[in-house]
Amino acid sequence: MESELNILVLSCGTRNKVVQYFKKQLNNKGKVIATDCSRLAPALYEADQYFIVPRIDEKNYLDTILSICKENDVKAVLSLIDPELTLLAENKEKFYEIGVTPIVSKLETVEMCFDKYKMYEFLLENNFPIIKSYVDKNDFFEDQKTNKIDYPVFVKPVRGSASLNINKVSTRQEIELLYKQDSNLMIQEFMNGTEYGVDAYIDMLSGEVVSIFIKEKITMRAGETDKSVSIKNDKIFELVKQFIEKLEFRGVIDIDIFEVNGEYYISEVNPRFGGGYPHAFESGVNFIGMIIKNLEGLQNSNTVAQYNEGIYMMKYNEVYIKNAFNE
Repeated sequence: MESELNILVLSCGTRNKVVQYFKKQLNNKGKVIATDCSRLAPALYEADQYFIVPRIDEKNYLDTILSICKENDVKAVLSLIDPELTLLAENKEKFYEIGVTPIVSKLETVEMCFDKYKMYEFLLENNFPIIKSYVDKNDFFEDQKTNKIDYPVFVKPVRGSASLNINKVSTRQEIELLYKQDSNLMIQEFMNGTEYGVDAYIDMLSGEVVSIFIKEKITMRAGETDKSVSIKNDKIFELVKQFIEKLEFRGVIDIDIFEVNGEYYISEVNPRFGGGYPHAFESGVNFIGMIIKNLEGLQNSNTVAQYNEGIYMMKYNEVYIKNAFNE
C-alpha cells in the first residue's frame, strides 16, 4: 500500500487559504498538518491535525518539528514566515535523513533574499535595473548634494519582512534620528510608479521556472496586497525568468516589482508563498498541485502565463470561532 503524502505547514498563522488549498489538492492522498506557537492562529483549525509548538527561536524548536515529522509520517515540510526559511535551509539534511523533503531554496539564496542590501548588490552586479540603495547614510547625503538622488526616500531595516519599520522620510534630520535608533538600516530610492506582485514556481526536480503569475497591486494593507488585478506583461515575464536563472530557487517565490517610466525594477523577493498567492490560485495557477506532483517524483510542464487577465482579488475580513481549547 502506498504511504500517505502528509505535508507539514509551519507557522501557519492566519494563512487559512493556503491550508485549505493543500487539503483540497491532496484530496485524501494524505493529511495537512499545521503548527504555530499560538493556539490563536486560526489556520491551525483548518488542518487535519495541528500542534502548538515553541517559538522558532527557542532551543528545542527544531527537535520538536523533527519529532512531529517522524511521529506523523510527514513527507514534506514548508514554512509561511521568513525567519523560519533560514532554519529549514540550514537543516535540510536533518529532514532528508528522516525521509522529509523541505520545500525551500538553498541557504545562500534564502539569506540573500532577506538581506535587502545584498540583494541590491546582486542586482547591480548582474546588470539588472536597480533601485538606488545605501547602507551608509553619508554616502546618501553626498549623492543627495550632487542631485543623484533626492527626497523623499524610504528608510527600512536591512533585514525585515511584512513592511515593518519602513519609514518614508523627507529630511536629513529624520534620517539621522532613525539611524540613532537603529544602525542596521538602509536608505532606498522612492519609486513613484506602478507596483506588481509576481508569484513564480520553480520545479523542485528540474530547477526550471514553470509558472509565473503577475498581479498589478491596487491597494496594500499591513504589508500585503489587499486588492489586485491579474495582468500579463512580456517584459516582466522575461525579467523574472532572467532573475530566477541567476539564483538557485526551488518551489514558490514571491517578487515585488516597480514600473517607473517603462523600466522595471525588482524590489523585494520572498522565497515562500506570498500573502497575495490566493489571487493566483483562484485564477487557476496551482503551485500546490505542482508541489504535490514534484513530491510524487514527477516534473511539471511549463504553464507560464496560462491564466486570464482582468481577474480581480479583493480581500475581506473573516473570523474563525472556536468553542474551547481541550488540549
